[in-house]
Amino acid sequence: MSTILSLQGVNKSFGPIDVLHDINLDVKAGEVLCLLGDNGAGKSTVIRLLSGVHQPTSGQMVMDGKPVTFRNPREAADHGIATVHQFGGTFPLMSIGRSFFVGREPTRWVGPFRIYDRRKANEIAVKAVQNFGITRIDDGDRLVGGLSGGERQALAIARAVHFGARVLILDEPTAALGVKQATHVLRIVNEAKKRGLAVIFITHQVMHAMAVGDHFAVLIRGAVAADFHKGEKTREEITDLMAGGASMSALEAEIAASA
Repeated sequence: MSTILSLQGVNKSFGPIDVLHDINLDVKAGEVLCLLGDNGAGKSTVIRLLSGVHQPTSGQMVMDGKPVTFRNPREAADHGIATVHQFGGTFPLMSIGRSFFVGREPTRWVGPFRIYDRRKANEIAVKAVQNFGITRIDDGDRLVGGLSGGERQALAIARAVHFGARVLILDEPTAALGVKQATHVLRIVNEAKKRGLAVIFITHQVMHAMAVGDHFAVLIRGAVAADFHKGEKTREEITDLMAGGASMSALEAEIAASA
């Protein structure tokens, strides 16, 4: 599998506050990189660097073997990096077809006027979502707000793939979902991987990460505390790392001694 995107010795500071410390990560085509960590570990800052919201204070990002700087999210998107946040980045008061194409709507001529081609948009949007296994969606005029959380995630991911995403960043996609809907999203993540996309799956839910992950990185206080591949650590070891490892063991020993 080829490396699409790398962070090499990346640091990020906001004034006197150091947020990320010497981050090294490789993101490969056809692979799911799970970025794990508790709240405040630095996951959100990594996402913002990759998506062009922030720029590194030092170190560099490399894409397809060449150093890159994304000055804004549009530049990141132009390089094929798509970020899907927790609720899918969709628009609840829009139809499925309109939300799928927002800002890039297909048009057709009616006399001297160019108008939105609703039929074409609906057909493409429905087909794209169904190709990811969400066959219950069959009407592009349906409002996005009536979809489940998992279906909204599917719509956002299908949209990103349709418009040429090569790196798909999923920010806590299963955090607010029930078991059934989370399972749908994990299937979609696996499908994106099979299509050759590089997927960065940000989560604090170890079970979900282990279900789809190939490569894992655990962040603690802005640094990579562990970098490993599938099968190299157990669920308990990963959970212990995220909880602070030695600090948690010390607490357990202290509780046992006082019992």
